[in-house]
Amino acid sequence: MREGRAPDELRPVTIETDYVEQADGSAMISFGRTRVLCTASVEEGVPRWLQGSRRGWLTAEYGMLPASTGTRAGREASAGKQRGRTVEIQRLIGRSVRAVYNLAALGERTIWLDCDVVQADGGTRTAAISGAWVALALAAKRRDLPLPASEVAAVSVGLAGGEILLDLEYEEDVAAQVDMNVVMTADGRLIEVQATAEGDPFERAQFDQLIELGAAGIARVVEEQRRATTA
Repeated sequence: MREGRAPDELRPVTIETDYVEQADGSAMISFGRTRVLCTASVEEGVPRWLQGSRRGWLTAEYGMLPASTGTRAGREASAGKQRGRTVEIQRLIGRSVRAVYNLAALGERTIWLDCDVVQADGGTRTAAISGAWVALALAAKRRDLPLPASEVAAVSVGLAGGEILLDLEYEEDVAAQVDMNVVMTADGRLIEVQATAEGDPFERAQFDQLIELGAAGIARVVEEQRRATTA
């Protein structure tokens, strides 16, 4: 756990772009040992309920590779349905990125954001959101489409062992008294906060501390996103 990392320190964040040659945009994003492959694919046409609206659509899908947690988990396709956690996360990714994208300027096109967890050590949903934004920005540049209005990034924060921590690894996450995921724009506006007390209720002051720490971590992730998309 943490391996000497300070409570307010992110794990090493790396973003490798153009990881998939055939995708319109792609990025392999790593938060320490957590690695998520994110791709953006642009298709002509929109869902039936948007046809004729002259607006586009942006949506996300999320999945974990069978061996991403070390013990093989069966593919959801084999079971014939997605787990509730999967549906919840992919909806979160889509909401987060749509918050900064002008769908009216996209025209009747659909952008698919696919996020596949290659290796999981906590924070897969926040890594997926941060990587999906990079894939989207690269695809928009390549296809000469509207760029996102702002960067969007996400981090996990929590209260574990009585200490406020940034970017929880798996062992910290499962032991946390409070678990929170924070999604923000580059200028610090909140898109979504998911916070849960795993046992005793927590104080409003602690909530504010967690948000403040999350904002500081997101600012550092945004720096990496900008490096990746302007290189």
